[in-house]
Amino acid sequence: MTLRAPRAYIDVHILQTVPPANLNRDDQGNPKEAYFGGVRRSRVSSQAWKRATRIHFTERMPEQDLATRTRRITSALAERISDGTELSAEASSRLAGALLAPLKISAGKKEGDTAYLFFYGRRQLDAVAALVRDRASELAVLDDTELEAEVRQLPVQEKFSTGHPMDVALFGRMVADIPTLNVDAATQVAHALSTHAVELEFDYFTAVDDETQKGQETGAGMIGTIGFNSATLYRYASVGLHQLLHNLTDQEAAVTAVEEFITSFARSMPTGYGNSFAHRTLPSLVAVVVRADQPVNLVSAFEEPVPATSGIATESARRLAREHATALRTWGDTPAFTSLCHTFDTSSDTAELLESSFGTTSAFPQLLADLRTHLTDTVKQATR
Repeated sequence: MTLRAPRAYIDVHILQTVPPANLNRDDQGNPKEAYFGGVRRSRVSSQAWKRATRIHFTERMPEQDLATRTRRITSALAERISDGTELSAEASSRLAGALLAPLKISAGKKEGDTAYLFFYGRRQLDAVAALVRDRASELAVLDDTELEAEVRQLPVQEKFSTGHPMDVALFGRMVADIPTLNVDAATQVAHALSTHAVELEFDYFTAVDDETQKGQETGAGMIGTIGFNSATLYRYASVGLHQLLHNLTDQEAAVTAVEEFITSFARSMPTGYGNSFAHRTLPSLVAVVVRADQPVNLVSAFEEPVPATSGIATESARRLAREHATALRTWGDTPAFTSLCHTFDTSSDTAELLESSFGTTSAFPQLLADLRTHLTDTVKQATR
């Protein structure tokens, strides 16, 4: 069953200050950058933060309720088929290959690999294995033609097309060979950009050889450099509740997925050179806006870079608030819901400006609770 809901986009706006770091490196090993507003900005790719968000999921959810992305789906399926049976590894691998053959996924360069990463739910793969596990010994003795005929009758494709885990429903799945296995992503994630101009810097480091020091030898055992920068980043993502409902076909699961995504998106951090820079921070601002018309990225607030003076995060927050207020006033939009969490002085002009634009501030857990209540009511009203 497909649940229908009115269009609802949950926009997430985040400001986060990161110390010297190399979160997401380019092909030269330096932090990724982009020109925006005529100046060089620090950039973290959407792919990097989506992966960090997915990894953060695993800290709070059972492994079986999640997805995995791999070229080695055949070997993973073979392991599930052999679990609880007496089949040899070779026989299990043959059955796994036969089960996946009707999908016609292009083969990779290595035997047993697919040509590209396949994103599937662990429970989905368990369901495919369950199709043959009770008959595994019987099927294993069939010749290739007989086995192909038997497998053709099994609903393998259906198992991969239903029961999507949260991360597949959120981030989607692209299977070029089999369009029917595609899952439209419910989430859009923008590349994070610094709100100000940034210059690439280099850390020159040396490592001492402890043993040579015993012999009073001089010089370093190793010399190198690491590119880095520091920045206040504007991060943006949007979740389409209507698409999420379509992917999950469960009201409570869809609302929970939004809550889990925002939690992980806000709290996650790409790990590039993490041991070298210890760069993990928490956002100074999280604003959530639920819209019925379209997602709206507010990066234009920083088209003119924030000056490199004290209070970059504060000025960035003020610009974000003004941009949001201007957009609502100019286009005549009225959000269905807004909520705000920030760390700025609550008695300051900045806090007042933020609240006039995004609503009363609250702690992050309360923001999530209020959003959950609103989304639950939205879905219930739509299904009456």
